[in-house]
Amino acid sequence: MKQRAVGSGRVEIVDYLRVARRRLWLLVGIPLVAGAAAALVVLLGPQQYAATSYVAAPALVGGSAAQQYTGTQAANQFAAAFAAAVTSPQVVDQVAADTGVAADTLRAGLAVKQVGASSQLTVTYTTADRSTVASVLAATGKRALAFLFASQVGIATDEVKTATDELTTATRAINDWEKTNKVSQPDKLYQSTLQEIASLRQQQLQMQAVGNTRGANAAAESISAGQKRLDALGPKLPDYQALLAQRDSATSALASARQGLQQARAQSQAADPEKVTSVGEVQPVSRVKALVALVLPVAGAGLLLAVLLVTVLEWLSRSRRGGQPPAVGRAAPALTGARRGGDDTVVLPVVSSTVPEQHRRR
Repeated sequence: MKQRAVGSGRVEIVDYLRVARRRLWLLVGIPLVAGAAAALVVLLGPQQYAATSYVAAPALVGGSAAQQYTGTQAANQFAAAFAAAVTSPQVVDQVAADTGVAADTLRAGLAVKQVGASSQLTVTYTTADRSTVASVLAATGKRALAFLFASQVGIATDEVKTATDELTTATRAINDWEKTNKVSQPDKLYQSTLQEIASLRQQQLQMQAVGNTRGANAAAESISAGQKRLDALGPKLPDYQALLAQRDSATSALASARQGLQQARAQSQAADPEKVTSVGEVQPVSRVKALVALVLPVAGAGLLLAVLLVTVLEWLSRSRRGGQPPAVGRAAPALTGARRGGDDTVVLPVVSSTVPEQHRRR
């Protein structure tokens, strides 16, 4: 046997409005208090001052493949790298040491923004101490650019030094080998001896053809002496050629490192803070803008908190009412059966009224 409930409760908009009217003091009071508190913070706080530094270094972005930032995303990559450098611990600590401003104050006041999709950036610093605004912006631009590009010069310089040391070691090994074997440049000596033997053999054949036996014998003796030199040099050549290969590799690495150092120096010169940065005039921050920027979000958060609080209060109130027995004289639903003999029974709510005791006696 199956049962089906007829009718269901639903919440109308008027119910929400009734709840909102009953809890209006919460929905209005919490945002007002939060907004008023935020306004007091802005109005009673010290006057803030700000300035903007412009960073325009088109020579550092795009161009040849040897540059640090190339490709279609070069401008975005440079902007992201510069913003990260400005707030990095190393740069912040350096700026703090240069200006005497606390590191936490610098992190709270500095803001980096990309101008559109270009490689130009703006660095804004806001603080209550007007005397430090310009110096902080100048030091920040200098240290951030040095962090991104001057460090590359140091790395390239180290690579050149390493390659130079490897070349010096390979050259010294060749000199030591030549001193130990008492032969200089055996590879070239081996080749020249081969050529000499080939020439002597040709002369020997010519002398034998004209009947110059004495000359042919002399050529044969020279060929024999040359062959002995070849036999002595042959086993030594592999080790010597390995040393030559090491020296050639070190020479190539040194040339590449020097090229990288030259490119790094060119980028460092293109990132000269005096050429690519300019600091604007220090201006007081408008309190109206500060109020709008702070009060509206705080009031919105207060309204959201008020709505959540009203929801919780209504849920608690309904939970308490749901646990109490129904009052006398109030309608109570009752269920009655209908339609016998069928497979399904329709359950209908029946409203029963309670007759007062005095009317019942009458």
